[in-house]
Amino acid sequence: MAGVRDQKKKQTRAAILKAAVKLFSRQGYEQTSIDQLARAAGIGKGTVYSYFQTKSEIFLAFCEEQLEFINRELAARSNPEAPLLQQLLTFFQGEFRFVSRNREFGRIFLRETVFPKDFTGERARQLDDKYIDILIPIFKQAQARGELRTDLELIVVTGHFYALYIMTVSAWYMGRLHSEEDVAMGMELLFEQALRGLAPIKAREAAAHGAGK
Repeated sequence: MAGVRDQKKKQTRAAILKAAVKLFSRQGYEQTSIDQLARAAGIGKGTVYSYFQTKSEIFLAFCEEQLEFINRELAARSNPEAPLLQQLLTFFQGEFRFVSRNREFGRIFLRETVFPKDFTGERARQLDDKYIDILIPIFKQAQARGELRTDLELIVVTGHFYALYIMTVSAWYMGRLHSEEDVAMGMELLFEQALRGLAPIKAREAAAHGAGK
């Protein structure tokens, strides 16, 4: 019996998230009410509140599920021996494809992760932890290969590259970058410049010598 109840709960939760995707995409986040979400999901308003207290919680729950899926896909496709720049671009370009599938969802996702409200702060921190858990091992491998200085605080490095990613996505929202290819080129340029400054002195000298040939 417990198994049936658990399955019903999963179905109800999935119905709420599906309704959110439909309504947020069609009419916008701010214009969508809990009443509308409940009707679209085929359940009562009180049932929605038994799963999520706010629209922000509904949205972040959707983002968490999607990010977990994307990160599994990236982990399956990424090459741990590839240069750091290539691994970073693979990860963040995948994140951009998630954000850009729907501009409204992407806008809310960035707002709630970069500037979370008090009641979504813990969920936003959990999303941050997912980034950290993926990126820090990549940075440690890069340190072992001599691509990064070993005296760096890797959480700060993670924040550095995430900030560059946010800058690139912001340029896309403002219309300064027009396509996925533009975003990829912008990220590559910013990441490459950052990595030159974070590399050990010998690596920087070798890179400068190679560029001068």
